[in-house]
Amino acid sequence: MDAHWFLIFADALLILHTMLVAFVILGLMATFAGYFLHWRWVRNFWFRLSHLVVIAIVVLQSWLGVLCPLTTWEMALRAKAGEAGYEGSFIQHWLQSLLYYSAPDWVFILAYTVFGALVLASWFLVRPARR
Repeated sequence: MDAHWFLIFADALLILHTMLVAFVILGLMATFAGYFLHWRWVRNFWFRLSHLVVIAIVVLQSWLGVLCPLTTWEMALRAKAGEAGYEGSFIQHWLQSLLYYSAPDWVFILAYTVFGALVLASWFLVRPARR
């Protein structure tokens, strides 16, 4: 396979990963905003369950010290294309690249855990509709 295709697939994974991060962050914001603005869709059971599951996976991976499989896969594709990968997690890399911010791993573990706790709390504060 041509190196060009490996880069296309790596970029597609990067976009997917970015969309998942946006889903987690914006999903929590929308849940609380929807509560106050009376948006019915934020109580959708499947939306809320998928939101909770995604952040639970992120928190579990951080506690176990495991890189996200999407990050690992993206780096492997970039390596096959002859590009350099990056160190650390997806969030660490892009925060460093975009904001010039670097922090020890424990800061990210704490941030993921707190955010996960907020998502879990939203499950009880803004109850999903029963099916």
